[in-house]
Amino acid sequence: MHIAQTKIEELKSLLSAPRSIVILSHTNPDGDAIGSSLAWAELLKKQGHNVTCILPNRYPYYLEFMPNIKSIVIFKDDKEGRAEAAVKGADIIFCLDFHTLTRLDHLGDLIDENQHAKRVLIDHHLDPSEDFDLMISYPEASSTCYLVALLVEQLVGEEHISRDMAENMFVGMMTDTGNFAFSSVTPDVFRMVSVLAAKGIDIPAIHNHVYNSFTEGRARLFGYVINRKMKIFHNGTVAHMSLTEDELRRFWFQQGDSEGFVNYPLTIKKMKMSAMFTQHTDFIRVSLRSRGDIDVNIFAQRYFNGGGHKNAAGGKSFVSMEETLKHFEKCVKEYAKDGML
Repeated sequence: MHIAQTKIEELKSLLSAPRSIVILSHTNPDGDAIGSSLAWAELLKKQGHNVTCILPNRYPYYLEFMPNIKSIVIFKDDKEGRAEAAVKGADIIFCLDFHTLTRLDHLGDLIDENQHAKRVLIDHHLDPSEDFDLMISYPEASSTCYLVALLVEQLVGEEHISRDMAENMFVGMMTDTGNFAFSSVTPDVFRMVSVLAAKGIDIPAIHNHVYNSFTEGRARLFGYVINRKMKIFHNGTVAHMSLTEDELRRFWFQQGDSEGFVNYPLTIKKMKMSAMFTQHTDFIRVSLRSRGDIDVNIFAQRYFNGGGHKNAAGGKSFVSMEETLKHFEKCVKEYAKDGML
């Protein structure tokens, strides 16, 4: 896979002189959001640009090992106004791993205050909005980190990938492909993994940090949600799980603790679709997963004002948990009646 040369030339033109640059990624950042942001920031800094990485809220604790992660400004915790100053003074705003500014929550309002900055999208989600001056959007790509690796390769050559960049990009490529198990994985993804591995990254250590560094509370929360909160219906092909704020507090919840829970029902043989509902102060976060031809991106758009990928999507609900679960079950029946499930 290659990025279109016209996009590469546009990007080169934008970066032809030192700029003040802000790199943004989405709320509840994951390995792909963080890895792509940090890797891209390192390259731009080496080219002489002034770069600030900003995330709407804090990253999961088990990703704290990622190189240079402490340099990221967390908008929600930013009492010094660093994010606001960086955004207002930016010449270019890079938006990585999300397809619409609504994924930034309140940070999106700040972006709208800067109308002179060029907005560049680097992303792999379906149906990006038209809020960008340059769109490097490839939904067929397995991860945004993979796209960033291709960009670095085509812009300056793979020899400019440092070990830190390689480690950060590998985290995103690994996590967004289910440890290289999803259908989005291509031979070129493995070629790029070999490029990153050649930089000397410790793949077993990275895997251990990401998948084997959880808290006791997270382990107990997982057991609780599977045993007590998983409902299987629609002839054993659909499951949903839910966690209220009280339940999260009971198990000493930390940011990222419920990551991956939604995937577990898909290990059941007949299962086609899984949903996870997590209560926050102002809304319920909806996570959807599927396998095969079941399109949860369409489901999320139609019923939860969301979106994402064919087999992994999300959205939000603004009613009670009880109403949300009833709505989901009703929507499953409707979706099946339309021949979509």
